[in-house]
Amino acid sequence: MKKAFSIIILCLVLAIAGPAAAKTSFISIGTGGTGGIYYPYGGGVAEIWSKYVKDVKAVAEVTGASVENVKLAHKGETVVGEVMGDVAEAGFKGAGKFDKKHDIYSMAIMYPNLLQVVSLKKSGITNIEQVKGKNISSGSPGSGTNFMAEAVFKALGIPLDSYKDSRLSFTETANALRDGTIEVGVWSVGPGTSSILDLATTHDIHIIEFTAAQTQKILSYEANYSSVDLAGGVYRGVDNPVPTIGVWNVMICQASLDTDMVYNLVKALYEHQDYLLKIHPSASYTTPENAVKYSPIPLHPGTIKYLKEKNIEVPAKLMP
Repeated sequence: MKKAFSIIILCLVLAIAGPAAAKTSFISIGTGGTGGIYYPYGGGVAEIWSKYVKDVKAVAEVTGASVENVKLAHKGETVVGEVMGDVAEAGFKGAGKFDKKHDIYSMAIMYPNLLQVVSLKKSGITNIEQVKGKNISSGSPGSGTNFMAEAVFKALGIPLDSYKDSRLSFTETANALRDGTIEVGVWSVGPGTSSILDLATTHDIHIIEFTAAQTQKILSYEANYSSVDLAGGVYRGVDNPVPTIGVWNVMICQASLDTDMVYNLVKALYEHQDYLLKIHPSASYTTPENAVKYSPIPLHPGTIKYLKEKNIEVPAKLMP
């Protein structure tokens, strides 16, 4: 009798807890490797959502970054992805490395990435066109860095088979430069990334600048890119501004995600931007205003609902 009573109590507890447990939505955020900014930024976003959005448990996942994040969101293996703008547009349209249109919308703009092409000073490599015949890393397969590096090489007429490409993660690229197994490493990341900072503490690095003529070719090739300077003083030994190429990062989500869910996520993200700023200063760019200025693909209806609430006009091209 006592045992039967215990079973009845347990069943009642489960019956009460069941609906509450079922309401919890699990949000997975596709980020990148641990040597860049995507992962800590995504971790901060996950903490904000888990703490401030009712019945949501969010987690940041290590992935191959931009290209893979578009595919994961489309397939439903993640819900949200951190993606470079040029990759988001290609995925949305089914262009470039994507063989079909992917069901994604823009959720928020994160911050701009800067292309940082690094060599060691002792190598004497100071021009991007010197990669021909060299051992390099253009970024890991499936990453936005690799996508952007190859776009830049194509724009400048550098054949993709004219160099040996190890396609390493950020941390692996820094280690390979340190060990001398590659001569040039490519990062597309927010400035002040840990892997380059660490490399610069032990080796004299050179960040390759783009000439005005090279920049013009690149901007003509890809409309999502812009000319921007990497500020001097970010890395040890790089004291002067370095002319390079920038692209905005986008937080994408599944197109099918519930409007109210996205509204709640976006609202929490913007209203707790101060928390993200403690993780990385690049979060200063994560604003509602930048969502309409820089999104390369249409915004999710949930984001639009929040922006309209804030009296921010959404241009027709960003309407789903």
